[in-house]
Amino acid sequence: MPATTSSSPTPRASRGRAGSARALQKGQQTKQAIIEAALGLATHIGLEGLSIGALADVMGMSKSGVFAHFGSREELQVSVIREYHHCFEQEVFYPAMSAPRGVLRLRALFDNWMKRTSIEIDSGCIYISGAIEFDDRTGPVRDALAHSVLTWHAAMKRAIKQAKDLGQLRSDVVEDQMLFEVHGLILALHYEARFLKNPGSIERALTGFDNILARFAAQSPVAG
Repeated sequence: MPATTSSSPTPRASRGRAGSARALQKGQQTKQAIIEAALGLATHIGLEGLSIGALADVMGMSKSGVFAHFGSREELQVSVIREYHHCFEQEVFYPAMSAPRGVLRLRALFDNWMKRTSIEIDSGCIYISGAIEFDDRTGPVRDALAHSVLTWHAAMKRAIKQAKDLGQLRSDVVEDQMLFEVHGLILALHYEARFLKNPGSIERALTGFDNILARFAAQSPVAG
Protein backbone atom coordinates (compact mmCIF):
# COMPACT_ATOMS: atom_id res chain seq x y z
CA MET A 1 0.00 0.00 0.00
CA PRO A 2 1.29 3.48 -0.73
CA ALA A 3 2.25 5.49 2.28
CA THR A 4 -0.36 8.09 3.34
CA THR A 5 0.73 11.67 3.70
CA SER A 6 -0.38 13.77 6.64
CA SER A 7 -2.71 16.66 5.81
CA SER A 8 -1.99 18.50 9.06
CA PRO A 9 -0.17 21.80 8.60
CA THR A 10 3.48 22.04 9.40
CA PRO A 11 4.53 24.19 12.36
CA ARG A 12 6.01 26.72 9.94
CA ALA A 13 2.74 26.98 7.98
CA SER A 14 0.74 27.41 11.21
CA ARG A 15 3.07 30.17 12.35
CA GLY A 16 2.73 31.85 8.97
CA ARG A 17 -1.06 31.85 9.12
CA ALA A 18 -1.05 33.11 12.70
CA GLY A 19 1.30 35.90 11.72
CA SER A 20 -0.92 36.88 8.80
CA ALA A 21 -3.99 36.93 11.05
CA ARG A 22 -2.21 39.17 13.56
CA ALA A 23 -1.07 41.51 10.81
CA LEU A 24 -4.62 41.69 9.43
CA GLN A 25 -6.06 42.41 12.86
CA LYS A 26 -3.46 45.11 13.49
CA GLY A 27 -4.25 46.66 10.11
CA GLN A 28 -7.96 46.73 10.89
CA GLN A 29 -7.29 48.29 14.29
CA THR A 30 -5.09 50.95 12.70
CA LYS A 31 -7.73 51.73 10.07
CA GLN A 32 -10.42 52.05 12.74
CA ALA A 33 -8.20 54.39 14.76
CA ILE A 34 -7.68 56.54 11.66
CA ILE A 35 -11.45 56.67 11.00
CA GLU A 36 -12.16 57.71 14.59
CA ALA A 37 -9.50 60.44 14.40
CA ALA A 38 -10.95 61.58 11.07
CA LEU A 39 -14.44 61.74 12.58
CA GLY A 40 -13.11 63.91 15.39
CA LEU A 41 -11.60 66.28 12.85
CA ALA A 42 -14.66 66.29 10.59
CA THR A 43 -17.01 67.36 13.40
CA HIS A 44 -14.92 70.53 13.76
CA ILE A 45 -13.68 71.28 10.23
CA GLY A 46 -16.23 69.43 8.09
CA LEU A 47 -15.85 66.53 5.70
CA GLU A 48 -14.27 68.79 3.09
CA GLY A 49 -11.59 69.80 5.57
CA LEU A 50 -10.32 66.25 5.87
CA SER A 51 -6.99 65.52 4.26
CA ILE A 52 -4.54 62.65 4.33
CA GLY A 53 -1.83 65.05 5.49
CA ALA A 54 -3.84 66.36 8.45
CA LEU A 55 -4.70 62.82 9.55
CA ALA A 56 -1.07 61.74 9.22
CA ASP A 57 -0.09 64.54 11.62
CA VAL A 58 -2.81 63.59 14.11
CA MET A 59 -1.94 59.89 13.95
CA GLY A 60 1.82 60.37 13.93
CA MET A 61 2.03 58.40 10.70
CA SER A 62 3.38 59.04 7.24
CA LYS A 63 0.99 60.14 4.49
CA SER A 64 1.66 56.92 2.61
CA GLY A 65 0.86 54.94 5.78
CA VAL A 66 -2.54 56.61 6.09
CA PHE A 67 -3.21 56.42 2.34
CA ALA A 68 -2.54 52.66 2.37
CA HIS A 69 -5.76 52.13 4.33
CA PHE A 70 -7.91 54.23 1.96
CA GLY A 71 -7.82 54.25 -1.78
CA SER A 72 -8.74 57.93 -1.91
CA ARG A 73 -9.81 60.94 0.15
CA GLU A 74 -13.35 60.21 -1.02
CA GLU A 75 -13.21 56.71 0.47
CA LEU A 76 -12.01 58.22 3.74
CA GLN A 77 -14.95 60.64 3.80
CA VAL A 78 -17.44 57.81 3.16
CA SER A 79 -15.85 55.78 5.98
CA VAL A 80 -16.25 58.74 8.33
CA ILE A 81 -19.94 59.08 7.42
CA ARG A 82 -20.52 55.39 8.10
CA GLU A 83 -18.74 55.64 11.46
CA TYR A 84 -20.80 58.68 12.41
CA HIS A 85 -24.01 56.86 11.47
CA HIS A 86 -22.94 53.83 13.54
CA CYS A 87 -22.34 56.05 16.59
CA PHE A 88 -25.66 57.82 15.98
CA GLU A 89 -27.53 54.50 15.94
CA GLN A 90 -25.81 53.32 19.12
CA GLU A 91 -26.63 56.51 21.02
CA VAL A 92 -30.00 57.49 19.59
CA PHE A 93 -31.83 54.63 17.89
CA TYR A 94 -31.07 51.40 19.77
CA PRO A 95 -31.59 52.73 23.33
CA ALA A 96 -35.06 53.98 22.32
CA MET A 97 -36.09 50.49 21.20
CA SER A 98 -36.55 49.49 24.85
CA ALA A 99 -39.46 51.94 25.12
CA PRO A 100 -42.97 50.64 24.28
CA ARG A 101 -44.17 51.28 20.74
CA GLY A 102 -46.17 54.42 20.25
CA VAL A 103 -45.72 57.93 21.60
CA LEU A 104 -43.36 56.72 24.35
CA ARG A 105 -40.93 55.31 21.78
CA LEU A 106 -41.31 58.38 19.57
CA ARG A 107 -40.49 60.60 22.53
CA ALA A 108 -37.51 58.40 23.46
CA LEU A 109 -36.15 58.75 19.92
CA PHE A 110 -36.52 62.53 20.06
CA ASP A 111 -35.07 62.78 23.57
CA ASN A 112 -32.00 60.76 22.52
CA TRP A 113 -31.69 62.87 19.37
CA MET A 114 -31.81 65.99 21.54
CA LYS A 115 -29.14 64.65 23.91
CA ARG A 116 -26.77 64.03 21.02
CA THR A 117 -27.62 67.39 19.47
CA SER A 118 -26.91 69.13 22.77
CA ILE A 119 -23.43 67.61 22.84
CA GLU A 120 -22.83 68.48 19.18
CA ILE A 121 -23.59 72.16 19.78
CA ASP A 122 -19.94 72.50 20.86
CA SER A 123 -18.53 70.40 18.02
CA GLY A 124 -20.83 69.94 15.06
CA CYS A 125 -23.20 67.52 13.38
CA ILE A 126 -21.92 65.66 10.31
CA TYR A 127 -25.48 65.36 8.97
CA ILE A 128 -26.02 69.13 9.08
CA SER A 129 -22.56 70.36 8.08
CA GLY A 130 -22.31 67.64 5.43
CA ALA A 131 -25.62 68.70 3.90
CA ILE A 132 -24.29 72.24 3.54
CA GLU A 133 -21.07 71.01 1.95
CA PHE A 134 -22.57 68.45 -0.43
CA ASP A 135 -26.13 69.64 -1.14
CA ASP A 136 -25.26 70.74 -4.69
CA ARG A 137 -22.85 67.92 -5.54
CA THR A 138 -23.07 64.39 -6.82
CA GLY A 139 -21.00 61.33 -6.01
CA PRO A 140 -20.49 58.62 -3.37
CA VAL A 141 -19.88 61.01 -0.46
CA ARG A 142 -23.20 62.80 -0.96
CA ASP A 143 -24.91 59.44 -1.58
CA ALA A 144 -23.54 57.96 1.67
CA LEU A 145 -24.56 61.06 3.61
CA ALA A 146 -28.08 61.14 2.17
CA HIS A 147 -28.52 57.39 2.72
CA SER A 148 -27.59 57.73 6.41
CA VAL A 149 -29.99 60.62 6.97
CA LEU A 150 -32.83 58.90 5.09
CA THR A 151 -32.28 55.70 7.12
CA TRP A 152 -32.73 57.70 10.32
CA HIS A 153 -35.77 59.50 8.93
CA ALA A 154 -37.31 56.14 8.00
CA ALA A 155 -36.92 55.00 11.61
CA MET A 156 -38.66 58.14 12.87
CA LYS A 157 -41.51 57.70 10.38
CA ARG A 158 -41.97 54.09 11.49
CA ALA A 159 -42.31 55.27 15.08
CA ILE A 160 -44.86 57.90 14.03
CA LYS A 161 -46.88 55.31 12.08
CA GLN A 162 -46.81 52.89 15.00
CA ALA A 163 -48.16 55.61 17.31
CA LYS A 164 -50.88 56.35 14.76
CA ASP A 165 -51.77 52.65 14.38
CA LEU A 166 -52.07 52.37 18.17
CA GLY A 167 -54.57 55.23 18.18
CA GLN A 168 -52.23 57.59 20.06
CA LEU A 169 -51.93 59.98 17.11
CA ARG A 170 -54.74 61.12 14.83
CA SER A 171 -55.55 58.80 11.96
CA ASP A 172 -55.10 61.63 9.46
CA VAL A 173 -51.52 62.39 10.57
CA VAL A 174 -49.11 62.37 7.63
CA GLU A 175 -45.81 60.84 8.74
CA ASP A 176 -43.73 63.00 6.41
CA GLN A 177 -45.33 66.19 7.71
CA MET A 178 -44.80 65.34 11.37
CA LEU A 179 -41.21 64.30 10.73
CA PHE A 180 -40.63 67.53 8.80
CA GLU A 181 -41.72 69.58 11.79
CA VAL A 182 -39.73 67.52 14.30
CA HIS A 183 -36.60 67.66 12.13
CA GLY A 184 -37.12 71.41 11.85
CA LEU A 185 -36.73 71.68 15.64
CA ILE A 186 -33.31 70.04 15.46
CA LEU A 187 -32.16 72.32 12.63
CA ALA A 188 -33.46 75.40 14.47
CA LEU A 189 -31.72 74.29 17.65
CA HIS A 190 -28.35 74.06 15.87
CA TYR A 191 -28.80 77.51 14.35
CA GLU A 192 -30.03 79.15 17.55
CA ALA A 193 -27.62 77.50 19.97
CA ARG A 194 -24.50 76.98 17.86
CA PHE A 195 -24.57 80.06 15.64
CA LEU A 196 -26.57 82.68 17.57
CA LYS A 197 -25.62 81.36 21.05
CA ASN A 198 -29.15 82.04 22.26
CA PRO A 199 -29.74 80.75 25.81
CA GLY A 200 -32.76 78.56 26.37
CA SER A 201 -32.66 77.06 22.87
CA ILE A 202 -32.75 73.47 24.14
CA GLU A 203 -35.77 74.17 26.33
CA ARG A 204 -37.59 75.81 23.42
CA ALA A 205 -36.89 72.78 21.21
CA LEU A 206 -38.31 70.45 23.88
CA THR A 207 -41.38 72.67 24.22
CA GLY A 208 -41.74 72.63 20.45
CA PHE A 209 -41.81 68.83 20.44
CA ASP A 210 -44.47 68.80 23.15
CA ASN A 211 -46.53 71.22 21.05
CA ILE A 212 -46.22 68.99 17.99
CA LEU A 213 -47.31 65.94 19.96
CA ALA A 214 -50.28 67.81 21.42
CA ARG A 215 -51.37 69.03 17.98
CA PHE A 216 -51.14 65.59 16.36
CA ALA A 217 -52.47 63.61 19.36
CA ALA A 218 -55.66 61.61 19.02
CA GLN A 219 -58.60 63.15 20.85
CA SER A 220 -59.51 61.42 24.11
CA PRO A 221 -63.00 59.93 24.13
CA VAL A 222 -65.53 62.27 25.71
CA ALA A 223 -67.09 60.82 28.85
CA GLY A 224 -70.85 60.22 28.61
